[in-house]
Order: sequence, then structure tokens, then C-alpha cells
Amino acid sequence: MTLFYLVQHAEKEPQPGDPGLTDLGRRQAARTAERLRQLGLRAVFSSPLRRARQTAGIIAAPTGLRVQQDARIRERMNWDGSQPMEDFLKDWAATVEDRDLVPARGDSSRAAAERLRACLTDLTEEPGPIALVTHGGVTVDLLRTLIGDRAVPDDLMQHSVPSCAITTLDHLSVVDITSVAHLQ
Repeated sequence: MTLFYLVQHAEKEPQPGDPGLTDLGRRQAARTAERLRQLGLRAVFSSPLRRARQTAGIIAAPTGLRVQQDARIRERMNWDGSQPMEDFLKDWAATVEDRDLVPARGDSSRAAAERLRACLTDLTEEPGPIALVTHGGVTVDLLRTLIGDRAVPDDLMQHSVPSCAITTLDHLSVVDITSVAHLQ
């Protein structure tokens, strides 16, 4: 089985659209890179969003690996500034409550989980371990699908995934959820 590390992108600039990383975010990504290098990382995949690509680039640099983009690991919704933040947050909350609700811009929670699961299934033939730099919402969506809502920690359901947290999967079996020990 392939070992997957789902990495939440590092801290991003607080702006709509496709922001890059903060200085703190770059330091978080560097610490994450060191941890994953120690674990024998063999491949790095990234969401196409800038914050994930930048995080993945920092993670891949010490290993010399090439970052491969895959749109299936993108976030289910991305605030682009075209609607007030309050409206975006209401839409987000509604899609958390109703996993089949398709927002005006983005995917339902269930559809996002299924596309991430399909990506992981396709990558099981790759030599691992593999890092996938992704986003908190889609990571939680996948966890809800794999282990059920009751098993997902409440803080993740309410506040999402911390920057550069690593969720470890052995194929589609959850091993560890949102570890940040490497950041301390």
C-alpha cells in the first residue's frame, strides 16, 4: 500500500483570490519539508492554487523532486472576492451541513471528497511515500467520507486544518489526523 501525506498548505496572505504564502508560511513549509525528507518522500503533488504550489515547491526542494499539479486535490470552494466574505462563509457553512449541496462557485463536500479519493486511488501504484499539498476543506471532506463525521475531531469541523498540518493515510486508511508536531 502507498503511504500518503496530505499536507495543508502553509499560512497564506489574508486576501481573496489566489494569494501566496506569508513569511511565516514559508518557514512552516520549510519545517514540513525537513520532516517529509526524513520520512523518505518519493513524490510531491500539489493543488493548482498558488498557496499550495508554493508550499509544495518548498517541500520538494530539499529532495530534488518535481512538483506535479493535480486539480483533483484543489479546495472545494475558494473565496475570490466576487462576493462578500460573510456570504462566502454562509455558503461554506451550508456545504458543511449538507454534504450534497453544490454552492454557486465550487463543489459539494461529497464531490470534493470523491475527487480526492479518486486521485489517491490512482496514485496507489506510485512508489511512496507521497505528499499531496492540498487544502483544509477538501481534507476534512475526505476524512468525513473515510471515517465518518463522528470520528472527525470537532475542531476540524468548526475551524478547519492548521497550516502545514500533515494527515497520514496508508492507502485509504487513516493513520494520523492533522499532526503539527513537526512545526514545534
